[in-house]
Amino acid sequence: MSATQCKILVGSTNPIKVAAAKAALSLIYPHYQIDCQGMKAPSGVSDQPMTAAETRLGALNRVRYCQQHQQADFYIAMEGGVDMFDDGPATFAYIVIGHGDQISVNRSASLPLPLQVYAALQQGQELGHVMDALFNTVNIKQAGGAIGLLTNGVADRQGNYTQAIVLAMAPILHPQRY
Repeated sequence: MSATQCKILVGSTNPIKVAAAKAALSLIYPHYQIDCQGMKAPSGVSDQPMTAAETRLGALNRVRYCQQHQQADFYIAMEGGVDMFDDGPATFAYIVIGHGDQISVNRSASLPLPLQVYAALQQGQELGHVMDALFNTVNIKQAGGAIGLLTNGVADRQGNYTQAIVLAMAPILHPQRY
């Protein structure tokens, strides 16, 4: 990081993920010029991760790929997944941030999913496509996401990612405490 500039590489070209990374780092470094770019980075997992472990691995793989292919101050990946928990199915994202030799991993808030949505995911469909069919939308994963649809627009995918990225920055901001 230079005295006034910060370069972020996001392991996705999804505009929601790129915007969330830029928003989060802009909050943390308000006096820096934030250069935030997305790149195609393979997750190495299913298109629709169905467990927390698979989701976490996808985000780690994306950050590692970015680190091997371009120079940046921060490498950020967000991998959305689903899992069945004690209280029912939910969707969430794993956030991985690479900075120098540090890696920070965090998980976003979880959104409970209707059982019919989870059943469709178990049949091999992706969450965005299932939600588009259920709510008659197009490409919701690059807009408010399932979060926006199921909260009547009160919350959205970008906001969920932004908060999770800010929280994942804590070990990077205070490495001596971790």
